[in-house]
Amino acid sequence: MTQAWILDGVRTPRGKGKPSGALHDVHPQELVAQLLSALSERTGIAAADVDDVIIGNGDQRDDHGDDIGRLSVLAAGWPVTVPGVTLNRFCGSGQQAVMFGAAGIAAGWQKLVVAGGVESMSRYQPRRTSGRLDGGNAAILQKHALVPQGISADLIASVEGFSRADVDQFALQSQQKAAAAIADGRFAGSMIPVRDGAGRVLLDADEHPRPQTTMESLAALEPSFARSGSKVREPEGISFDQMCIDSYPEIDAVNHVHHAGNSSGVVDGAGALLLSAPDYAKAHGLTARASVRSAAVAAADPVIMLTAPGPASERCLEQAGMSVQDIDLWEINEAFAAVPLKVMRDLKIDPDRVNVNGGAIALGHPIGGTGPMLFQTVLDELERRDLATALVTMCTGGGMATATIIERL
Repeated sequence: MTQAWILDGVRTPRGKGKPSGALHDVHPQELVAQLLSALSERTGIAAADVDDVIIGNGDQRDDHGDDIGRLSVLAAGWPVTVPGVTLNRFCGSGQQAVMFGAAGIAAGWQKLVVAGGVESMSRYQPRRTSGRLDGGNAAILQKHALVPQGISADLIASVEGFSRADVDQFALQSQQKAAAAIADGRFAGSMIPVRDGAGRVLLDADEHPRPQTTMESLAALEPSFARSGSKVREPEGISFDQMCIDSYPEIDAVNHVHHAGNSSGVVDGAGALLLSAPDYAKAHGLTARASVRSAAVAAADPVIMLTAPGPASERCLEQAGMSVQDIDLWEINEAFAAVPLKVMRDLKIDPDRVNVNGGAIALGHPIGGTGPMLFQTVLDELERRDLATALVTMCTGGGMATATIIERL
């Protein structure tokens, strides 16, 4: 088995995930296409050498449909001989794309792969849905009391005893760290401007951060999931909150602590990494920045849903023969504040090593696009601090998680 090297990575800025957002009028295929062009320009690779373009996406309907990986290759004007594929592991889709790309290289089946993800959340079409991830299959609800992710996050807070102040304080720190990183230009190395068809810059900086956030402004926000949690649902004839209590009888009620200010932001964006076999990189004079040392997925209870990053990280560490203390920097996706708080508590991770440049609460979470963005953020920061190792982990819908360790070369 050979190593999988990371040659480079690029991402778009994150645009507000609403029709007034700067990226709303850009088709998600075009976001990925601009990343493909940027990777080939930055590294000098021949696009025809790319064995596959693997793109993660959490929606795969409407604008995101019809295999956005392949269509983005065509949109970029790359040779028609370059294939593309799209995958869905919910929020972990982009990270899973990187893991599949690294696995193909490690197995010796591929030599050069682009792996990334995209989500244009402002272009989602309205749908009538309860928010639970059941695929419209009523039979599965007889086996698992599935609830929407936001209520799962509140369930974590209730079981773990995280207060409103706890999650708001974490959210404030995310905003403060992101503001410091932006002011210091720490995202500039990986971010490319998004342009329209005439070449005009539409967006060259993340649009979602709210550096003016305070504990007082967070405290003024109403919980996002209390009303939907108390509503009686069919076919069960009980509320989501009661489903949670029935599944976790150690709590008397669901404490609804999450809101727009301590949950991940709805945004548009895309990111991609260029992965290579060592032999290919050496033969073409390419300098690698890091290697993918270990990768793992894990699954847990689909009701509380968002607790698998801890087990996935432990499995990833075990495969690498490493411990928590061996990881210099952690990126734990901030889907909701309670998620990284639980991972840090369970694994006894030093908070000063976690999301040091802020996370999705401040910057936004473009679902399939987030994973490759996290790799770029942490790799840039490893280089800035002259550190060696990082672990990226994300909770995903359905009670799963992805985890990957990278190491600088």
